[in-house]
Amino acid sequence: MGNSGTSVKEKIDKMSENPFFSFARPYLDFVSKGNLFSLVYFVMAVGNLILPFVVIYKAIDSGLFRYGDAKYIFAFIFSWFVIVFACWIGFQIWWNRREKVSIISTSEFVATPIISEIFQTFGEWLGSFIAIVGAGVGLIAFIFLGRDINDLFSMIGMGSLGFGALVIIIGPVIGLIIIILSRFLAEQLRIFAALANNTKEIATNIKK
Repeated sequence: MGNSGTSVKEKIDKMSENPFFSFARPYLDFVSKGNLFSLVYFVMAVGNLILPFVVIYKAIDSGLFRYGDAKYIFAFIFSWFVIVFACWIGFQIWWNRREKVSIISTSEFVATPIISEIFQTFGEWLGSFIAIVGAGVGLIAFIFLGRDINDLFSMIGMGSLGFGALVIIIGPVIGLIIIILSRFLAEQLRIFAALANNTKEIATNIKK
């Protein structure tokens, strides 16, 4: 019986090596280890490199260059460099933080701590972007356009920052609040994950 049992097991193991059963194994290993989450960091990092060109398209589509007014054109050009800088910072935030995924994926509970890390990174990126663009573009637009500062934000697809000249101050304040709140909420998620991991470890040690 023992030999028969062993032979059956060997046959099953051998069948498992068949492409019919093992074709999706690399994908399953990729998902189970949490590596799938690293794609979020990669996509967001690349997205920050593309965003400045989306802004150009949005400006052209909105008819900004059809105004024929030099002050709008110059305001956009200088503002675009500020946006490029903000996106470059955003790219670095996402690109550097992706390295934490490989560290977190070694724990028993993977999804919760990684999602908390993504949430915190998103908050840091969004807060930094709003602070830089709000202050930088707001100041440039105010210098060139004065009271028409909101027109530029609308033309580049950022009408939500249309606070007038106050955006120069409100932008950094909102950005700071977003960064602080995202970090606080992310830490609460990590606390739950840490408690779950510690409980699992304690239970394993008690059994031993």
